[in-house]
Formats: sequence, C-alpha cells, structure tokens
Amino acid sequence: MRKIKVFDTTLRDGEQSPGCSMNLSEKLQMARALDALGVDIIEAGFAIASPEDFKSVEAIAKTVQNCKVASLARCTQGDIDAAWNAVKGAKYPRIHVFIATSDIHMEYKLKMTREQVLESIAKHVAYAKSFCEDIEFSCEDASRSEWAFLVKCCETAIKAGAMVLNIPDTVGYSSPQEMFDLITYLRANTEGIENVDISAHCHDDLGMAVANSLACIRAGATQVECTVNGIGERAGNASLEEIAMVLKTRHEYYQAETGINTRQIYRISKLLSSITGVPIAPSKSIVGANAFAHESGIHQHGVIANALTYEIMKPDDVGIPQNTMVLGKHSGKHALRDRLSQLGYEVSKEQLDEIFVRFKALADKKKNLTDHDIEALALVDTHAVAATYELLSHLVSTGTDITNLACVKIKKNDEIIEEVAIGTGPIDASFKAVDKITGLDITLENFSLNAVTDGEDAMGEAVVKLRCGNALVTGCGLSTDVIESSIRAYINGINKIVGSKN
Repeated sequence: MRKIKVFDTTLRDGEQSPGCSMNLSEKLQMARALDALGVDIIEAGFAIASPEDFKSVEAIAKTVQNCKVASLARCTQGDIDAAWNAVKGAKYPRIHVFIATSDIHMEYKLKMTREQVLESIAKHVAYAKSFCEDIEFSCEDASRSEWAFLVKCCETAIKAGAMVLNIPDTVGYSSPQEMFDLITYLRANTEGIENVDISAHCHDDLGMAVANSLACIRAGATQVECTVNGIGERAGNASLEEIAMVLKTRHEYYQAETGINTRQIYRISKLLSSITGVPIAPSKSIVGANAFAHESGIHQHGVIANALTYEIMKPDDVGIPQNTMVLGKHSGKHALRDRLSQLGYEVSKEQLDEIFVRFKALADKKKNLTDHDIEALALVDTHAVAATYELLSHLVSTGTDITNLACVKIKKNDEIIEEVAIGTGPIDASFKAVDKITGLDITLENFSLNAVTDGEDAMGEAVVKLRCGNALVTGCGLSTDVIESSIRAYINGINKIVGSKN
C-alpha cells in the first residue's frame, strides 16, 4: 500500500471562503483537532496576509506536536521572510512557495514572461531553502498551463531545492482523465521528479475535486491537499473526509492509504461547522445527517438483515455510533417491528398489522416519526376495543364571536352516519354531534389533553372519562390534530360502553 500524505488547508484556503473566517482561539482548536485526526501537514495560513494571520500561523506552529506546519508564500522575499518567521517555531516547519504558470495568469495577473517566471522560481525556492529544508512549490493554475513549460517550472523548482511539487487544478477546470494524464506526463518527463513528492490540489467548481484528486493518486501523486467539509474559495476544495474514506473503503482498487484516524472525522466535521456557523448539508457524503440514514422500506429491510446490503461503510468508522432508521411514509413493517423491539415492545403479527395502519396514517401527517410517536402508536392497543363506531371524518367551524359548529361522519357497522351540532367550543360541538349519532345519554366526567411527543407536529393524547348509567369508562385517542384525538377518545369510550352491554 502506498502511503498518501494528507495536506490539510482548512485553516488557509478553507478559511478564505466567505463566511468561514475564524479567530485565533478557533484556529488553535481546529489545529489540535487536525493533529489528532492524523493529517501529515497543516497549512496554517498565509503569514504575509495580515498581522492576525501571522500571529495565527505562529501560534499554531508552536502548538502542533505531530504534523508539519506550513505557511503559504508568493515568490517574493517579503512573503518568504514572513512565512519562515511564522513557522520557525514548529517542530516540523514547511514553507509553501507558489507562482502562476498558466499563460492567462502570467499575462494578465503577473505581467511576466515565461523566462521571468522561471527566474523567479529558481531565485525564490532557493531563498526559501536557505531557511528551511522542507520546501513545497506550487504551479498555480497548473491544469491550464502548457505541459512542456510546466515541466521546466517543476525541474527548476527541484534543482532549487523543492521537496514537494504541487500541481493544482486552481479553478476546478479539469476532468479526472485530464489530471491523470497530466501527472503521468510530468512523472515521465520531469528530471528529478522521482526524488520529490507530487501533490494534488483540486477545487470543486465543476464538482470534480475529489474525483480529480483520486485520479492524481492513481497516476502516482503521493500527497493530496484538501479541507474538512470541502470548504474553500468559490465552490470549495476537495473534501478531506471523502478522500480518506474512499481510500479506506476502496483500498484494494487504489492500492493506497492515509494515516487519518477516520473515527475522528465526524467529530472534526461538526466542530468546523459549529465554529464557522456553516451547516453541513443533510445529503453530504460521509458526514451528512442522511449519510447513514434509511427511510425506504426496501433499504431498511436490507440493512436490518445485513448492513452491507446498503452500507458500504460502517457508521462507527467515521465516528458515528450507529446508522439511523428514519421512520416515515416510505418505511416498511420490518423497520417498524425492529424499532418497536428496540423500544421494548414485542408485538404479534396481527398487532403489528394494526399498528402499521396507524403508523402510515400518522406518517402522512408528520415528516419523520420519533420514538415517542412509535411508543404512542403501540400504546393505543392498550385501549383497543371492538369498534362499533369508527370515525371517518370531522369538520369544525370555530372562532371568536361566531357559532362553534361541528360536522362528524361516523361508520356504525356498515352504515355511514353524519351529524351536525353546535357547542360552546369545537370539542363540545363534536361530542354533541357524536351523541346525536349514537343516541346514548353520555355524561363527560373528565377530559384531559397532553402532548406525548415533541415539536410543532407533536401528537396529542386525549383522555376522557364517560358515564352512561352505571358504566364509567375511560376513552383514549391519539392524533396530531387535538380535536381529532378528542373525538377518537370519546368514540373509544363509547365503544367500551357498547361492548360492556353486549
């Protein structure tokens, strides 16, 4: 297995993305987490950018114990001086020097000829080498540079003392095959390249940063540059967690591995999100809320039988304790039975069938069902009786200074009956409409309503005590609609009264 070095630039390139700036304390917190994660190099910042950037790089360099600490520098003596002064306190310092090598950058940004760029590379890489043994050189916009000229740039940097050559897809323009071919070409044509590390730094403008980085690894790159959660300028950088887990999951294909402690991935991903205030998309691979969540009944059945049917990674491999069975309208009986069992409810096939009907009805009203919802559905069976009367629908009209009106439709055996009644409120009107249908002399002794689950769409449990003659019964109803749950509780009590007479 080839060892791929992980160069993390979350604190430099990542922090440059809009809305992701961090203060010194937050940068130190991230640096310690990256060190624990097992990255090989932390690019701590761009020391010349501002006094605060310099202080951050300097503090990180003195804090980190296990990995190298780098500072970025343009090909100018001032940048290199600042970079060295910031990282010289590191246990393993690195200076990262760069200059653009594409025609468009040289003409419009640098205003330099190719010869001037080559002279600058030779001069400034050698100058950086006078301070520090570990020098990385980057050809900015390498993927849009002319290949023969790129070879000259790389050879010049190697002769001047560079130990790492970085080949960036700076604007996320390339495709995986193009990056593979470029690295292959450089390896075949650059003198001395076998003695240095080849690095890939890919941006995600066309959504191919990770794929391009992996293509570079397949072509022989020995270092990959990335950020936590893929943050970075414009559309971001290659995602550290995605690259690490691809190489772990598909190690036989890539024949390469990193030193990343993948069980720290979820923790550092959440840490960065909390620091920057930038949420992680639910559909984000590896660390998104849905990455190990299953709602489809087919998927849930497969995962319950064998997780490998739909999970190519173990949740705990990235630091997530377990997968999530999201119980919703797409879920099936297997997942429902499994969740009931986890909650301590062992049900028969007939009971499961009845609970599943209620489950589907509730899932149409609520996006996701919680454990409290499932428990409440299971406990409805405690109050189940033979249903002489069954609620089909209800409609209420209520408000201030208007008549409270209820229309209730009920099925009695095979007959459908509908009645309208007026009351002091919508629930009183509904109960009176039910009384008209049943013809029973019912006295409401007690009524209570409680939320049994959490959130705005919480289920309400209504409990009534009804007296009819000498019979005193308790009725229970459950629904996200408190009026519906009240009517169901009232009808549940009436069915008990009718059942006791038969």
